[in-house]
Amino acid sequence: MLDYVTGYLKSSQTPGQAGNYLWALIYILLIFAGISVAVIAMNWLERKILAHMQVRLGPMRVGPHGLLQPIADALKLLIKEDIMPQEADQAVFWLAPLTVVIAAFTVFIVVPFGPTHAVTDMNIGILFMLGVSSLGVLGIIMAGWASNSHYPLMGALRSSAQMVSYEIAMGLAVISAVLMTSFSAGATGTLSMIGIVQSQFAQQRWFIFKFFPLGLLAFFVFAVAMVAETNRAPFDLPEAESELVAGFHTEYSGFRWSLFFLAEYAAMIGVSAIAVTLWLGGWLRPFPNIHGPQITVPNFWEMPPPLGAADFAFSLVPAVTFFVLALLCFIGVKRMPRHPYFRVQTLGLAGFGAALGLIGLILLIPPVRDRIQDIFWFSAKVAVCMYLYIWYRGTFPRYRFDQLMHLGWKFMLPLGLAVLTLTAVVGVLA
Repeated sequence: MLDYVTGYLKSSQTPGQAGNYLWALIYILLIFAGISVAVIAMNWLERKILAHMQVRLGPMRVGPHGLLQPIADALKLLIKEDIMPQEADQAVFWLAPLTVVIAAFTVFIVVPFGPTHAVTDMNIGILFMLGVSSLGVLGIIMAGWASNSHYPLMGALRSSAQMVSYEIAMGLAVISAVLMTSFSAGATGTLSMIGIVQSQFAQQRWFIFKFFPLGLLAFFVFAVAMVAETNRAPFDLPEAESELVAGFHTEYSGFRWSLFFLAEYAAMIGVSAIAVTLWLGGWLRPFPNIHGPQITVPNFWEMPPPLGAADFAFSLVPAVTFFVLALLCFIGVKRMPRHPYFRVQTLGLAGFGAALGLIGLILLIPPVRDRIQDIFWFSAKVAVCMYLYIWYRGTFPRYRFDQLMHLGWKFMLPLGLAVLTLTAVVGVLA
């Protein structure tokens, strides 16, 4: 039994490929916990970033700089009265939020946070992700229909029309990226998520720069489509509060409403993970093929092999990132008013900064430093995509529904077809 548990640590495969169901379960639990924490962090960051874009402070009362506000909101939703309309279809009303959450989290089974950091690797991984992520709209339609109310039904119908309009353009962009995996010596193309990243490493180029500007245009098509697919501003027509109260989840409250909230942010992270995997090199660090002159790094645990200077420099980035965040916290502590009312806030922010600094020190330990490189770079790229969601929300006004349809069918679809055709032509002629 002990060998079954520890033997996988030396494996070069994912738990699913190795047939180790214990580690597969551990990975699933870690991913579920990690995504849930990421949703909490995203909630706080979105409110603070939008506040600073609008020259205000955002949440400040609960915890230092409002750090505990998402936890307070979660507790409020858990104890809030859960109401179901009297004429609603009770079974479907219950199943709708569960369907959306299950679809959003199932996507992460094949997300490769590293060459071995995934639950499993499928030879049709990208098809699996696109297929499962598209099932979320079924939960939205179920919610709108089961509520037995006009506004939720209109929001559900909008969502289905929006999905059909942008799913095609998204698929064309994905096919363009898959085509790029076959344009290298001895390659036959792959739909494996890990294989797509390995193809970018073998070709020494992220696909966003492949056949420039075709790779960039394919990424643009996918980026616009993924905002529409997740019903985020400026394409949040299914829940347009200025027109439909709250859209498809108007009749939901309490815990069941929070499941829609959780699923929306998990879906945002999921499609961002697809974009990172297909076009931004997945877990690969910037310039992964550049290693620099070999150096020997002092190591108290074991004698290390010679390490490239560039590899060593990039391996320090995770720790440095946490040190910078800790420094920003301490700067905030320094700027806190010296007043008794702010004592708890000051101590809390200082404690948070100390925790970040401790994490940075842990990330300097060679075994930890080497093990988390893949996860850090993948997460950093996903974080950039998540910032774009916030940026779009704070910048662009909401589209009218006819504008949404016009953009999807008369611009995105022809652009996706053109990029796919030109990618095939240029790849054959290259």
